Amino acid sequence: MTVSEYNNCVDKFSDAVFRFLLKNTRDEDLANDLVQDSFLKLWVKRKEVDGTKSKSYLFSTAYHTMIDYFRKNERKEDFNSLKHDVSHDGGGFSDLKEILESALLKLTPIQRSVVMLRDYEGYSYQEIGDITDLSEAQVKVYIYRARLSLKKYLVSPETVC
Repeated sequence: MTVSEYNNCVDKFSDAVFRFLLKNTRDEDLANDLVQDSFLKLWVKRKEVDGTKSKSYLFSTAYHTMIDYFRKNERKEDFNSLKHDVSHDGGGFSDLKEILESALLKLTPIQRSVVMLRDYEGYSYQEIGDITDLSEAQVKVYIYRARLSLKKYLVSPETVC
């Protein structure tokens, strides 16, 4: 990958990578940091990366950077989020976006990621498999199960109230 291809990649994909990471992390600062880390990793490996496959490589790197971050920090307790969860009354949502955000948070991280890549970013099953290191069949299973969970949550009477 040449420097101009790298710069083109930054221009084309930085917003999409940011949206993907923001939807999964729900933290703007963290998403920005992970985007920067992902582009740094791409820059370091630019001579080994084919310019035509830079989008796939970048999303794969961003996904793995996010997973590494979560694994590293999973044992740390975030008291702010615990207080937020306790104070949330769970009563009637005023906005469809809030309902969808809440439903997505109920999914496992891998289910959330594959659904986001498929439904928000429009990737094919094969591309999602390449990004997440899953087989195409596994991707389809995760998406199917995630959609069942979303459907179950979205049609429950408690959510509709």
